[in-house]
Amino acid sequence: MTAPCLIFLWGPPRSLSTAFLRMMLERGDFLVVHEPFSSIVVQGYFVFEDEPVADASELLKLFREYALHRPIFVKETTEYRYDVIDDPDLVSSGAHSFITRHPRSVIASHYAMNENVTCPEIGFEHQYEIFRMVWDHDGRIPVVVEAEQLMADSCGAVRRYCEQVGIPFISSALSWEPGDRAEWGRTSEWHREVAESRGFRSSARMHLVGVDNKSVLRAFYEHHLPFYEWMCSSCHSTSEEGEQK
Repeated sequence: MTAPCLIFLWGPPRSLSTAFLRMMLERGDFLVVHEPFSSIVVQGYFVFEDEPVADASELLKLFREYALHRPIFVKETTEYRYDVIDDPDLVSSGAHSFITRHPRSVIASHYAMNENVTCPEIGFEHQYEIFRMVWDHDGRIPVVVEAEQLMADSCGAVRRYCEQVGIPFISSALSWEPGDRAEWGRTSEWHREVAESRGFRSSARMHLVGVDNKSVLRAFYEHHLPFYEWMCSSCHSTSEEGEQK
């Protein structure tokens, strides 16, 4: 299998996507890009190769051009429905993969960071839209990594991911030195735990407010749970079929 030159990882906020990005940084074989499209939404631009870019489709074009010379890994959260989702070149631009985590954990963690979070910003509905677009375009179910598997068996989960997207597995990238990274400077307060970590781990934080004791969060949960379940059930069905073969 030819290794892809441009890999996207789409995930709801608080799904361990930044920890996964930290692992990709540790590999050293990709230019790693942190949340470019959300930067355009929040601050009006994203700086790529020292140039501010304000248009998502123009940024996608730059990624494609750059990837002709060096592999790129783009990690993006799905709290917004980005303009680039409507760009016909998006799904064919590279390999699209997804990271997810049970909505119960995502919602509690997101609320702890932002008590003004809205239902769309939880992110599973937007993620599923991209997932279906990629599936319909490629004719096969996209690669999905589950945060719970990363925490339980990081070596196995990352190895499977690498095999599925077609890149070498590098075991040494599963651990790293703690510290902030310039790549996530705009949102560094959201990444304290990753900055303090040495590898994939479960959160030590206990969230006192969640879907069981706050009605608005329960409504968010009931809205987003089907999208999470549809995506996971599709991937689990494919895995079971492969094992039977």
